[in-house]
Amino acid sequence: MTPRLSKAKIVRAAFDVLDAAGIDGLTVRAVAARLGVQAPALYWHMASKQDLLDEMATEILRRASDEMLALPTETPWRERMVAFADITRRALLAHRDGAKAFSGTYLTDDAVLQRQESIFALMIEQGFTLADVVRAYSLLYSFTIGFCIEEQAVAQAAASGDDRYSLRRRAERLDEKRHPLVARSGAEIFGDPDARFADLVGVIVDSAGRMRLRKTPRASRSSRR
Repeated sequence: MTPRLSKAKIVRAAFDVLDAAGIDGLTVRAVAARLGVQAPALYWHMASKQDLLDEMATEILRRASDEMLALPTETPWRERMVAFADITRRALLAHRDGAKAFSGTYLTDDAVLQRQESIFALMIEQGFTLADVVRAYSLLYSFTIGFCIEEQAVAQAAASGDDRYSLRRRAERLDEKRHPLVARSGAEIFGDPDARFADLVGVIVDSAGRMRLRKTPRASRSSRR
């Protein structure tokens, strides 16, 4: 008897395939095999691999937005932005090639998209324009995805025994006397990813703060007129 399929069941199976085989091994046929059905059975729910990736990315963002909504409404904007980056990174790293699978996808659930309303409203209440909220979160979002793609590639290479990203290999390739700065930069580039991520998120959040401060004096001058 063919098992009853649903989008949720297909997405769960797709994550299982992704974790086992990576993005290159994620196919509609592989997901169908995981569910014990023929590939055409999935096309009633998803017409292509891209549709499958869109649904998977939507589920990742749904989980992340659930955590963001759970933050107290009085959470300051800085803490909220840091939390967004941390939550998104954790969600992407939860699955093999999670960041690659997420990149360039389309959000299929309008309810998840609508949850951004409260995030935007809270930032505006704390002194931002809508344009600057979008700029700040777009930068943070894009940075987090890119960082995670690189982080997962390096980690997966190391896990497979490939030491191409190791500091030892880097030191062997470089002449420290001729290129001392490049040689020393390896510890920063390939050091503790948690610390590096937190540091760079801090830079982005500080940039967002300058957007807010840039607006505040103009508002103050207008109020004195």
